[in-house]
Amino acid sequence: MIDTSRRTFLGAGALLPVGAASLQAAAPSSDRIEADLVRYVGFGEKRAGGAGDTACGEWLAGELEQAGYVLERQTFQTPFFEASRAELVSGDARAPVLPQPIVIPTGPDGAVGPLVRVDGQGRFKGAMAGAIALIDLPHGRWSSALPRPVRGPIEAAFAAGAKAAVVITNGPTGKVIALNADGRRPMFPGPVALIAPEHASAFLGMAIEGRDARLSIEGQGGTRPAFNFVGRLDRGKDRWLAISTPRSGWFTCAAERGPGVAAWLHLARWATTALRDYNLAFICNTGHEYEYLGAAEAMKQIAPPPEATRFWLHLGANVAARDWHDIPGHPSPLPSVDSQRFLSVSPGLLPLARSIFAGQAGYEAPVSSAVLAAGELEEVIKAGYAPAAGVFGIHRYHHVAEDDERCLNPPATLAAAEGFRRLLEAVVAS
Repeated sequence: MIDTSRRTFLGAGALLPVGAASLQAAAPSSDRIEADLVRYVGFGEKRAGGAGDTACGEWLAGELEQAGYVLERQTFQTPFFEASRAELVSGDARAPVLPQPIVIPTGPDGAVGPLVRVDGQGRFKGAMAGAIALIDLPHGRWSSALPRPVRGPIEAAFAAGAKAAVVITNGPTGKVIALNADGRRPMFPGPVALIAPEHASAFLGMAIEGRDARLSIEGQGGTRPAFNFVGRLDRGKDRWLAISTPRSGWFTCAAERGPGVAAWLHLARWATTALRDYNLAFICNTGHEYEYLGAAEAMKQIAPPPEATRFWLHLGANVAARDWHDIPGHPSPLPSVDSQRFLSVSPGLLPLARSIFAGQAGYEAPVSSAVLAAGELEEVIKAGYAPAAGVFGIHRYHHVAEDDERCLNPPATLAAAEGFRRLLEAVVAS
């Protein structure tokens, strides 16, 4: 366990390149940003509409009200499933699995059939009819079940007659990786579960032998209310600035969501006095894990109109996560930031972004949103907001239960927040 004391966090900053925005210039914000990170982590699991997500949303809404914003909430329904039993069993081998939403339970008798290994291309040997497909994904930093490399093999297995599927989420940690899902309807015709690579070896061997297995997924599910909100400062100006961040996710989401939330709060407090010539809209979404369900809902009701919006900044996943050395069985934390984070900006903002974020790993090479955009930034662009900028990425422990306080990097979070501040200042001055 890493020492997450203030001394350890801030002392690591000496080893982090921070570009043109110095930590000294932002020193008054450092304690507040670190406190916000710790507070966010403390809410625990943050699945949309659950206790952690709701408490986190109440906290963030309260912080904006304290800063002088007028709040509007938007409630909508999100899926949920509380598992009472989720496991794969074959002979003496037994392992926990993670039900894939929207969950189709197996019932108390489970789904029973021979294990058949399916490779990343959807290929298998033998008969699939009545089998449990054991889908062996290639190694990757997986995030969603919607892309073809994940969805394709599952669909192929069911098309060939599988009664259920278990997906091995091979990734950098050996842990099970939760996958985002369609939030409106089940993606597959039968039960699907995810299994950690560290638990899958015995079952791969049994699949070679064609041994029978039982997949059990039981629990309570359905839909439950969750809420987005916007904090507005309507000064009667002609133009709005919109800054958004999601707060929900499958697990604690410390580094996936925490730095974006902390930077968003930093900007909300700073903007009340620094950006007086614009109306302000600070938007916080839930339901991210259901393929941006909350962001899509926000566009319908609480976002300012595109034609009246000067600029939209979205702070998505992996704003500033700790990096790690890959030591088999013993990952070692580094003081540096995980560089697998992308800053995507409208084409005309590329030179400005390169200058502001010089020296910040990943951000130092911004990409044009006309070439690459992902996450909720796609919803922003599709809705017609321009110019726009956004962050997205997949850090090492992304969508893994172990994305906890050990994955935080407060100095890099502070550097990123100051970069976003400078970007906003430059855009409104142009």
